[in-house]
Amino acid sequence: MNILEKRGSQLSDKHHKQPSQTLVGVWYAIAAFTLWGLLPLYWKALKQVPAEEILAHRIFWSFIFVITILLVRGRIAQLKNLLSRKSDLLKLFVGSLLLSGNWFTYIWAVNHDHVVESSLGYYINPLFSVFLGMVVLKERLNSWQYLSLILASVGVIVITLQYGRAPWIALFLAFSFGLYGLAKKMVKVDAMTGIALETAFVTPIAFLYLFFKQIGGQGAFGTISLLSTLLLIGAGIVTATPLLWFAQGAKRLPLSMVGFIQFLAPTMMLLLGVFLYQETFTKIHLISFGLIWTALIIYSVANTEFIKKIHLKDYNKSNN
Repeated sequence: MNILEKRGSQLSDKHHKQPSQTLVGVWYAIAAFTLWGLLPLYWKALKQVPAEEILAHRIFWSFIFVITILLVRGRIAQLKNLLSRKSDLLKLFVGSLLLSGNWFTYIWAVNHDHVVESSLGYYINPLFSVFLGMVVLKERLNSWQYLSLILASVGVIVITLQYGRAPWIALFLAFSFGLYGLAKKMVKVDAMTGIALETAFVTPIAFLYLFFKQIGGQGAFGTISLLSTLLLIGAGIVTATPLLWFAQGAKRLPLSMVGFIQFLAPTMMLLLGVFLYQETFTKIHLISFGLIWTALIIYSVANTEFIKKIHLKDYNKSNN
């Protein structure tokens, strides 16, 4: 085989391999966001257990699960290396507090019939992350992206006026997860190692809480049905698994495509809240959600075009 034929063969292999990797990435992302969207069903099945106890089990079993995976994969060295970076440890500690607060609020909200408001929070979250990127990281936005932020803000104001109060659950979920994402962005660490250390920070507290609940005869573990006990243990798996799938999808897909797919999760939450749990969804809700959906579509399309322009600019530079 001559050089030209070999080069042509390599290009052909790359051409066929790329769509395959993209398709795998799409399925990983869909699986991750579908599981996140179905989590209300999981927490509802544990409704008889107090939210703070579910949270403690979620933290403890998540830590056990991810540490086991790291041990099996021989990646404990990465965790040890991270422990030597003090500035990163502080950011991950702050991230662990934000994530724990987000998890508790979400579990409490689902089990107190606020699934619709929770979905609102996860619709707002991407746009709040954009705002943080603009203010904290000095990222550039175009006029369409600014418009999307304004529309989303109007949507929140509309539902606030309808409630007669701010939608605190939605706002806390959006803000805590947005700030968590910002903390994670400032630390170069893979998802599994990061979640291992984040849960490690709060696992001692979770363990002590569960220990004293159990010896005091008030703990749910082992005293509720076998299925519910297994669900408490499984909380670690349903927490870490979508993070693994998301990481696999994100590294194979453009950010803009991941952005579109991520709206699957809050949409599923919204549908569960309205049609399965019969939560209130008025015309005002429709207007508010409609404004936020429009904002997300505008932002996603604008973001896609923005990325294309940057890539085109870089390509022109490299060829001049």
